[in-house]
Amino acid sequence: MELHLSTLSISLSLSFCSFLHYAFARGGLQSYDSFSPPEIFGNTTYNGHARRLFEKKQINKSVDVAEGYMTNSELEVAIKAFGKRCSNISRIYSIGKSVNGVPLWVIEISDKPGEDEAEPAFKYIGNVHGDEPVGRELLMLLANWICDNYLKDPSATLIVERTHLHILPSMNPDGFSLRRRGNGNNVDLNRNFPDQFFNDDDAFAREPETRAIMEWSNQIHFTASASLHGGALVANYPWDGSQDKRRVYYACPDDETFRFLASVYSRSHYNMSLSNEFPGGITNGAYWYPIYGGMQDWNYIHGDCFELTLEISDNKWPPAHELATLWKYNKLSMLNLVLSLVQSGVHGRIVSSDSGRPLPGSITIEGVNHMVKTNRVFADFHRLLTPGGKYKVMASVPGYKSKTTNIWLEEAAMTVDFVLDPEVTPNRNLLRSVCECNCGRLNRYEFENLFRGAHFEAYAILILVLGFLCLLFQRRIKYNLSKQRHLGPKRPVAL
Repeated sequence: MELHLSTLSISLSLSFCSFLHYAFARGGLQSYDSFSPPEIFGNTTYNGHARRLFEKKQINKSVDVAEGYMTNSELEVAIKAFGKRCSNISRIYSIGKSVNGVPLWVIEISDKPGEDEAEPAFKYIGNVHGDEPVGRELLMLLANWICDNYLKDPSATLIVERTHLHILPSMNPDGFSLRRRGNGNNVDLNRNFPDQFFNDDDAFAREPETRAIMEWSNQIHFTASASLHGGALVANYPWDGSQDKRRVYYACPDDETFRFLASVYSRSHYNMSLSNEFPGGITNGAYWYPIYGGMQDWNYIHGDCFELTLEISDNKWPPAHELATLWKYNKLSMLNLVLSLVQSGVHGRIVSSDSGRPLPGSITIEGVNHMVKTNRVFADFHRLLTPGGKYKVMASVPGYKSKTTNIWLEEAAMTVDFVLDPEVTPNRNLLRSVCECNCGRLNRYEFENLFRGAHFEAYAILILVLGFLCLLFQRRIKYNLSKQRHLGPKRPVAL
């Protein structure tokens, strides 16, 4: 009996020590203000949870660390099974293939998947680095939870009915199968995007996975996104690099909004915001350490997309039995980050005053050097902003008079629609001279309508061509008249 009790005591002690290590690895409680200026970081050095890019040894391949994780084949089966089970609110599609030909499958979740709507779009990307597989598992859990709780849970219902959520569980299936950071060509995909400071414009030099993400972002106007990584516990936001490559806080134009979004994730997490290393559980990428060619900076610059890099596990490849705990810790954060698209910021459409038709244009915020474009079909915009502030919002469309309005953004989102009046420009005088020539009798009002809107340049070229044809026509008439005077009047012909 004493032997059994001794064995039980040792077992409990080992379990408790293991739990303490697991808990303290994620930091303890401290007082902080996550919205204070960069000076709050002081001289703190973050060497405990640095990104550990190179110092970790290669995973011992003799140990099956993938046990309990879905293989690429199993993940594909799970994605397609989800599409069949939840076909009423989802569609499955591929954005391309990896180096080794593995399809990059995406799950779209919406009440009208695949259709254009005046709603914000969000994307989650997992497994950017092949040796960080937690994201691919958690994203499948997220998709299934939303499907199971649609019309039962208000968060799931709001996401389905008010957003278009796109989930790419694995961006790097080749790296996962090889159990290494890089892709099939051993390239780090989070250093492979065009960079604002050290740019390589050769698109063909990009990896196929990188090109797939870039083309995907050009097709769908994402409002915000996040990629899931491992190796630390923090929500990282732009800029990821600095102009002189120094490790320094390098703020992007929307720094305040990014800090808000990062805090939405960290404060909803079980213990991310309690970090002793990262105040509030968030960090500016360049202040952590600079990287170049990163995906989140490219998204913000080229896609109008507010992207975060989320480090969601201290261990890059934790044992599979920890996945349930990691899902429990991150579930609310993952949901709230998507919900922030419809629960904060300013939303609306730009339309024409004379016809009511959508006018694709841009939205700018006074004092913020970053323009957000509207969606093409409905000219809807979804401008993320930090709650509790006063903003001057301006809508602009070529050929129309810009309009500005002041808003006080409280905790909830605000809707503002802009109705723009056409501009009166000297081009209308040119239009009149073209209409008055003997080239045809196109109704002047119809011709002016052609001039309005986003296709002004094309119409201007058309008018120049018509003017040139008019000139040729008039010269032809003069030539014929001169010829008739020279030859004398034609004799009447009897029929």
